[in-house]
Amino acid sequence: MSKILILGATGALGSHVTHQAVLTSHEVSVLMRSSSALPNGIRNKMVVYETDITEMPASALANIFQAHDVVINTAGYIAQGRFFTDLIDHIVTGLESIPEKDRPVCWFLAGAALLDMDASGRRGVDLPVISSTYWPHQVNFDRIHQTTLDWRILCPGPMVDQPIIGLDRMRISLDQLPIHMPAFLRPLSEESGLQFLIQHIHEMTVSYADAAALMLAHIHPNDEMSHHRVGLALPVDMRGKK
Repeated sequence: MSKILILGATGALGSHVTHQAVLTSHEVSVLMRSSSALPNGIRNKMVVYETDITEMPASALANIFQAHDVVINTAGYIAQGRFFTDLIDHIVTGLESIPEKDRPVCWFLAGAALLDMDASGRRGVDLPVISSTYWPHQVNFDRIHQTTLDWRILCPGPMVDQPIIGLDRMRISLDQLPIHMPAFLRPLSEESGLQFLIQHIHEMTVSYADAAALMLAHIHPNDEMSHHRVGLALPVDMRGKK
């Protein structure tokens, strides 16, 4: 089992990651402002670092990070804009402060707009109407991508609180959208790219439970998801409900 540190442990996705990690007997730690937000049933099954990430120097973060095999960040969200990108930069700086041989595997969270739509490498965040809201995902990716960390970025569509389906049934992709794109749509114009995403977003509306399971299934150093953006979609012919 691994020593896993979870940031954002009481959020919608983070709570699922925390619960599944505890159930599968990992040594779980969380870093949060107040432990009172943790469910009573699991609070005594983990180590709690009660502090504010944003107020900690990067060197202090590094000391905590280095004591773990894996750091899973689900903290921050797109609507926070520059605060979100500053948070990711601060976390990455802390991880970079650790000697390379001692660095943990690290997971970050973005969205499907960060995945390549076709062979040209165009992404949803390249489309102006999407970029105006989701630009922090691109900024965070640029920051993470330039590092030598053993990173992975989960890029799902909308997530919902639904029962787990199971990774053996889900469509999983590396760097590209996990949904099939007809050949006649390639290469995409801006308008056709936007319409394609809108028409197929239901296929990428996945459960928090499946997203958490995917992260926890790939926590070993330099595995097949290392240095990749990871897409996740429902089984073919299944519609997600937002």
